[in-house]
Amino acid sequence: MTEKEILEGREERIPQYRMGEAKVRVVDEDGNPLAGIPVTVSQIKHDFKFGCNIFLWSDDETDWQMEYRRKFTELLNYATLPFYWPSFEPEREKPIYEYMDKVSDWCNKNDIDCKGHPLVWNYSAPQWLPNNLDEIKRLSDERVSEIVYRYQGKIDIWDVVNEATDPWRFDNLITEVWQKYGQMPFTVEPFKIARQANPKATLLINDYRTDSEYEKVIEQLLDEDGKPLYDVIGIQSHMHGGVWKTEKIWEVCERFSRFDVPLHFTETTIVSGTRTVTGWGETNDAGEADQAAEVERFYSVLFSHPAVEAITWWDFSDRNAWQGAPAGFLRKDMSPKPAYERLMDLIKGEWWTEVEGESDGNGELCLRGFYGKYELEVKHPQKEVVSLEVHLKRGEENLWELPRI
Repeated sequence: MTEKEILEGREERIPQYRMGEAKVRVVDEDGNPLAGIPVTVSQIKHDFKFGCNIFLWSDDETDWQMEYRRKFTELLNYATLPFYWPSFEPEREKPIYEYMDKVSDWCNKNDIDCKGHPLVWNYSAPQWLPNNLDEIKRLSDERVSEIVYRYQGKIDIWDVVNEATDPWRFDNLITEVWQKYGQMPFTVEPFKIARQANPKATLLINDYRTDSEYEKVIEQLLDEDGKPLYDVIGIQSHMHGGVWKTEKIWEVCERFSRFDVPLHFTETTIVSGTRTVTGWGETNDAGEADQAAEVERFYSVLFSHPAVEAITWWDFSDRNAWQGAPAGFLRKDMSPKPAYERLMDLIKGEWWTEVEGESDGNGELCLRGFYGKYELEVKHPQKEVVSLEVHLKRGEENLWELPRI
């Protein structure tokens, strides 16, 4: 499709792929329909995962940290937690479980789904690793099993292997292990281990490449019966060097949708400043306006593609952002950029469902809404308000009968 066709088709595709029909039924104590009863249907969470890494989280009560947490919960429903081996286990057998427990508990309390990232990656290696490649392999396998098993129920989504398309580009002991065991054997094994540790987990392969090399890895990531070991394909989309054209966004979705699993855009960056000789300049008004416009285009195109089920931003604030780039939705002082406000208008406005009405002669109220969780309220004139949490799910009948009143 052309850019014009992709962009103009969003208004038709988003309702087609992101919304469904539901019916509220109100009856009396004998099961008879009640007509004319006020009903309110309020969305409280999207099924689509709008997320960000949450690397700046802490439980301290500084003003900026409280604002970081508040704005995260207001906008997003999905968080990526850091499990990089060197920082997660800076000393052998001393992983930072206490910190990760706090982050995941906070996310669970705020109904934010968690993903761990990454279990296996050779960007860097713990300094304490022994100079024995077989032992490192054993420790890596053990780490995958222990972490996934320990966090089942709290963190059930995992970037299992990161950037397997090019495992030779970093010079460290984990790279040497990858070379010894082979590109695909060292990629395949962690998926089997993670699946055994938590059979219900959602497992991702994740990569920055979007070409045929990534396709080749995915095609080989199979078990002995030829079935995929992955549940989701993760696609990085860091755009420090310039935003993707609309045609590229769509082409990448089409290329990887052929594998018939959901696509997650796992690491998305669009900056609001410019490069300098030494790094990055601060965010600026013109850059922020451009960032907001590009965020709307990028998110709306992906939200309109049926294969995409998640978008994760990288990072939430300019404070301590990767590469020092002005890539956040928030400035360093935690004030919101226009991109934050624009995305809020979409996620909690244009793509959000609020319905008020009355039951008809059959005691029913029909509606169409975005897939996700809702709160129903029925206001009976002679009784207390009856409320119920429900879930509008894709492919289901979505008939919600309130308790008899």
